[in-house]
Amino acid sequence: MAEIKSFRDLKVWQKAHELVLCVYKITAKFPAEERFGLVSQVRRAVVSVAANIVEGFRRISAKESLRFYDIANASLEELRYEMQVFFDLSYFTKDTFSEVNAKMEEVSKMLNSWIKSQLQNVKAD
Repeated sequence: MAEIKSFRDLKVWQKAHELVLCVYKITAKFPAEERFGLVSQVRRAVVSVAANIVEGFRRISAKESLRFYDIANASLEELRYEMQVFFDLSYFTKDTFSEVNAKMEEVSKMLNSWIKSQLQNVKAD
């Protein structure tokens, strides 16, 4: 198994970063009136997922790290809702909705697995 030296080595961060890029591309095509409303909110949420993985990775204690991974999970759930709103407002197609949902689900599963693996370190703190 490869040694993890940087957050960039984390597969979960890599997938979260791909999700960020996907959401930015999708929302770039949205109506201008949404730029400072829902688009801004959804972009903050998706970046929060990846950014909190990064912050958690660099924390000294496992307990602190888990707090940031939990925030990443909550931001991902917020993103799920915002994507539902966009879909319900017909801002993107069902295919796009399915694509972004699949990416969110993949990140969710990976993040939950990462959290479970890190829970073992809490007792060591």
